[in-house]
Amino acid sequence: MQNKKIKILYTIPNFDTAGSGKVLYDLARGLNKAYFEVHIACSHSRGSFFQEVEKLGLPMHLLETTVPYRPYWSLLVRTRPFKNFIKQHQFDIVHSWHWSSDWTEAWAAKQGGALFVFTKKAMTWGNRHWKIRSRMADFIITINEEMNSFFPKKKNQQLIPLGMDTEYYSRKHFPEREKNKIFRVITVANLVPVKGIEVLIEAVLSLNNPQIQLDILGDDRSDYATALKRKVESAEATQQIRFLGKHKDVPPVLAAADLYVIPSFKEGMPMALVEAMSMEVPVLGSDISGINFVLKDFKEWLFTAQNSQQLATKIEQIFGLPETERKKIGQALGHYVREHFSLEKFITAHENLYRSLVAKKKGEERGSKT
Repeated sequence: MQNKKIKILYTIPNFDTAGSGKVLYDLARGLNKAYFEVHIACSHSRGSFFQEVEKLGLPMHLLETTVPYRPYWSLLVRTRPFKNFIKQHQFDIVHSWHWSSDWTEAWAAKQGGALFVFTKKAMTWGNRHWKIRSRMADFIITINEEMNSFFPKKKNQQLIPLGMDTEYYSRKHFPEREKNKIFRVITVANLVPVKGIEVLIEAVLSLNNPQIQLDILGDDRSDYATALKRKVESAEATQQIRFLGKHKDVPPVLAAADLYVIPSFKEGMPMALVEAMSMEVPVLGSDISGINFVLKDFKEWLFTAQNSQQLATKIEQIFGLPETERKKIGQALGHYVREHFSLEKFITAHENLYRSLVAKKKGEERGSKT
């Protein structure tokens, strides 16, 4: 008799604001459907990428999987709809990709009879809700080495770096970069203060080199983005530093770039950086957790966070290299991504984990009956 498929519910707030949505998309698409039945739950359908996820043909559920903690006296009642949803569908595992410290999702999952797993995506830590969520979890997946220290007493944890589709993010789909006088620097980020884009702008302005052009990709409708634009306008540099807004198709823009820079102050594991590396673009990144994990074998391309002068020096260094040297750097980065952050390794690690968790639970249930 064929073993019953393992039923997994992935939960995520939305597919509109973070790069982890693409990672979850690749994971849900890649799991072996002969052994796993995959469902996805998120709070709304806004954003163009949600439509791409729908095309996978997997069951999509628009529902709130978290509720406010207070008032505590009514928490059981307010978590009941999600608990009943889990019971109704008989999910084996609820795997949360929620960024926050919310533990109501874990509570409902366990009350509904499912194992609760979460991927720790961000470097935020320390409040009591994170600790409650961690204790409730049957397993925690971390995405960089420093995160392991967050859970010193948690045996059920594993480092599984985020994986990506290196076939999609590949230079082979694009022509050679144009050899012209413009040195194109690119960064891709949601424009919020923690991304440190002002540091990159200051570095480019300080170089006073008209051959260096900076393109900033990301949602530019925030107050922070408005302040950045004013800074560029006051420096009369709107031709040199361009805000290109949010792009659905990033690889063609990366293919035309000479350098990718990520100047963030805080990151879990930045997939935009990994995407640039996969596209064989030379990169520079601030020396913080997450970024220095991805670039741990390329420390020469790290700079001190918030140090625009050091960043400017690094940009100038790469700008001054012959095209052949920049190409070698890009090829080394691309090879490294294929070796360490491949989608195949990422999916296999999750499949093995899910199987072991379900097998362990079934073994414990059999043991309790004897």
